Amino acid sequence: MTTPHPRSTPSLPAGHPVAASGAARIALAQIDPALGDVARNLALHEQAIAEAKRQQVDLVVFPELSLTGYYLRDLVPDVARSARCAELERLADVAGQTAAVVGFVEQDAHGDLFNSAAFLEDGVVRHVHRKVYLPTYGLFDEQRYFAAGHRVRAFDSRRFGRVGVVVCEDFWHLSVATVLQAERIDWLLCLANSPARGVREAEVRTANTYRHIAQTYAQLMGAYVAVCNRAGVEEGLCFWGGSFLAAPDGDIVAAAPPFDPHLLVVDIDGNAPRRARLQTPLGRDERLSVTLGELNRIQRRQYESE
Repeated sequence: MTTPHPRSTPSLPAGHPVAASGAARIALAQIDPALGDVARNLALHEQAIAEAKRQQVDLVVFPELSLTGYYLRDLVPDVARSARCAELERLADVAGQTAAVVGFVEQDAHGDLFNSAAFLEDGVVRHVHRKVYLPTYGLFDEQRYFAAGHRVRAFDSRRFGRVGVVVCEDFWHLSVATVLQAERIDWLLCLANSPARGVREAEVRTANTYRHIAQTYAQLMGAYVAVCNRAGVEEGLCFWGGSFLAAPDGDIVAAAPPFDPHLLVVDIDGNAPRRARLQTPLGRDERLSVTLGELNRIQRRQYESE
């Protein structure tokens, strides 16, 4: 039987079972990609997926721009691919029934370039998220090379229910979390390339911030929150690794070691999000009409003051 290739991004057909229950196993593939070397990074992905499948993993999450490396600068156009590219087709085929989330530079039909993440499932690209918030401060200069995405949307996964995917800086913006809470997600997957900043007494301040944000989101959404951060050194910057998973009660249930490549495999209870939302139904009780009304008021005031 031939595995279908990811030539489109279909939603699940009507009546397709959407399950977010029962036991499952996920892996956070904390790799050290080579800058600008798509072929080498593709091989790293294949190796990680093969090992994850050997351990009967249901979902593998890779870091931001995992197929290309991060500090690409003028290499961005050279490594850009469409969402129907041969590399994603290859990974979808290799993964088979194991879902995978991959970071890549996406080029659309107009030639615009995006920092994107693709969710592969059952041999197709189920969903593509284009990074909305492009950091351009301090160490970062993304707006010079990438176009910003314009959508924050959840999607239905066959195995994991309702899923939201974000890329690094998106995770730091409350607007993204508000939208995904309204989408009533079961899983929030964050692909990151976070360098070590604010190192003090053997602790990385940015790593602590990611954990605090994840624990807060997990409790507010009643969802699993996975953060996969890359490892290694690139262009003189050290990435802290430390990928982790937060449960719907806010506990960090597993974490990878810092700095070095690692495949973190975690068993999870798919019923946990439902239990958390029954106990604390924050999403159910959210008053979106109030939020929208107040945001419209603030937007009108800002335009009137310009």
